[in-house]
Amino acid sequence: MKKLLLLLLIVSSCTDQPKEINSDHKISTLDFTTVFEKSEGLETATYQETITYYQDLADSYPEISIQEIGETDSGKPLHIVTLNMKGSGDDFETLRENNRILLINNGIHPGESDGIDATMLLYRDIAQGKIDAPQNTIIVTIPIYNIGGSLNRNSTTRTNQNGPLSYGFRGNARNYDLNRDFIKVDTKNAKAFTQIFHLLQPDVFIDNHVSNGADYQYTLTHLFTQHNKLGGELGNYIHTEMMPKLEEKLQAKSWDITPYVNVFNRTPDSGFTQFLDSPRYSTGYTTLFNTLGMMIETHMLKPYKQRVEGTYELMKSMIEITEEQGEKITQLRKEQAKLWIAGDNYPFTWEVDTTMSSLRKFKGYKGEMIPSELTGAKRLKYDRSKPFTKDVTYNDYFKATDSVTIPKAYVIPQGWHHIIDLLKLNNVQYTQFKNDTIINVEVYKIGAYETRKSPYEGHYAHYNTNVNSSNEKIAFRKGDYLITTNQKAIRYLLETLEPTAPDSFFNWNFFDTILQQKEGFSPYVWEDKAEELLKGNKKLQMEFNVKISYDDDFANNWYAQLDWLHKQSKHYEKAHLQYPVYRLK
Repeated sequence: MKKLLLLLLIVSSCTDQPKEINSDHKISTLDFTTVFEKSEGLETATYQETITYYQDLADSYPEISIQEIGETDSGKPLHIVTLNMKGSGDDFETLRENNRILLINNGIHPGESDGIDATMLLYRDIAQGKIDAPQNTIIVTIPIYNIGGSLNRNSTTRTNQNGPLSYGFRGNARNYDLNRDFIKVDTKNAKAFTQIFHLLQPDVFIDNHVSNGADYQYTLTHLFTQHNKLGGELGNYIHTEMMPKLEEKLQAKSWDITPYVNVFNRTPDSGFTQFLDSPRYSTGYTTLFNTLGMMIETHMLKPYKQRVEGTYELMKSMIEITEEQGEKITQLRKEQAKLWIAGDNYPFTWEVDTTMSSLRKFKGYKGEMIPSELTGAKRLKYDRSKPFTKDVTYNDYFKATDSVTIPKAYVIPQGWHHIIDLLKLNNVQYTQFKNDTIINVEVYKIGAYETRKSPYEGHYAHYNTNVNSSNEKIAFRKGDYLITTNQKAIRYLLETLEPTAPDSFFNWNFFDTILQQKEGFSPYVWEDKAEELLKGNKKLQMEFNVKISYDDDFANNWYAQLDWLHKQSKHYEKAHLQYPVYRLK
């Protein structure tokens, strides 16, 4: 028996097990070759392989830690993995005092798996000293955000994509597109992300994606948050310094990159427009808290190996920029927090500014519309044997088309608890009335709105909303919420609580109960009372006569006439169309 044990020990000591020495000089026999590398760039790691890989890294390197935060719709928890080269843990309250925090989100669309594999490589190579490690930048990653989609693995749904061999599905466990859920928070995933985001309060945010709106020569495209919308010196910095610096660094590494090619079924050689990331999207949401956000969009027609390697290099370059310009980023973010105050006009709807644009050298392929042998219609066809490089117009300037005067505070009755829950989740500061009170406030009445005819991410959302405003004395109850705008969450409050904002809570249907009239009338009773109403109000009688004279539809609809008169009377309920968020000027 002793001879057998001795033989086993000798055999074990001679096997070619990978050995690595971490910073504590402990020997690790774990193999940190990724699934991506083992498959020679053809495969991506599964959810469990990814989490196990990071757990092993954390066990082997004190600079890396992993923790569970929050739940997801899949039933599995969300994780964050922290890389801190000082080995001082993940107390972010302390770390942000002298460091920048960079958050990387992966697998929001799990079929777009490039970032999942690239970030695994990046963490390993930094921990093992294969590349320069940041000294004042803490890197945090969500290894796979859409866990339900990652578990729903297949090889067919990414119709246009060139690898990997199998991958996850775009919808999450409840079939939500998570990159439309950052404001409305319908999913447990989004709730967990919000918790993570406010725990970290990152300076820089990267969301890894794959896209194909056209064919062109680039593997890499970048989608920075729109600089006019970000505003202030921070917006100027992301546009004139951070973005050009990233392009320069990648050019030096022989990686061509262009802005995200925002076209569909047409060639980009006639120019294209910057994507406007409203708060429903990840970078649109993070912008509300003055985080510098960008998406990496690799080109899905390029080989998977090439896409992952490009994502790796781009993330490495963004870490370098954050490290080199960290103090400036910190200062700009502090200044940006003072940009908006009560009484200012805050812009929230945008359109392309046709008076300004950029000229970009673009590397594309000749494309033309030719007869389709399948449908008989014209179809777009690219010819990769005819590459070109030429100047194209890039419309990267936007101008505001609507704005609102920032109030000193909002008042929200406590009955709207689902709104209050979202505000609390986003670290909104508030007080509650200690007694019943009457306050003079600005009141919105919903004037008009349109509603989508098709479902979109679990909603039939509103748009083209407008309001009528008046000043009234409103009675509020003990426990109702007073929310001042003089706080970090000022932009979040404006974008969600102003009903005309594109991604407002109103437009996402959170207040639809006010759109339905609860009390009505029986025509046979109201007709007599309506006659009395007109007899006692000559002005109303004149308005009624004018409306009948000039509105044929109204004149020929007896019920519309009775309803109109009812709405002019004291019997019409005040709650109908009254927006239950009040403004203190």
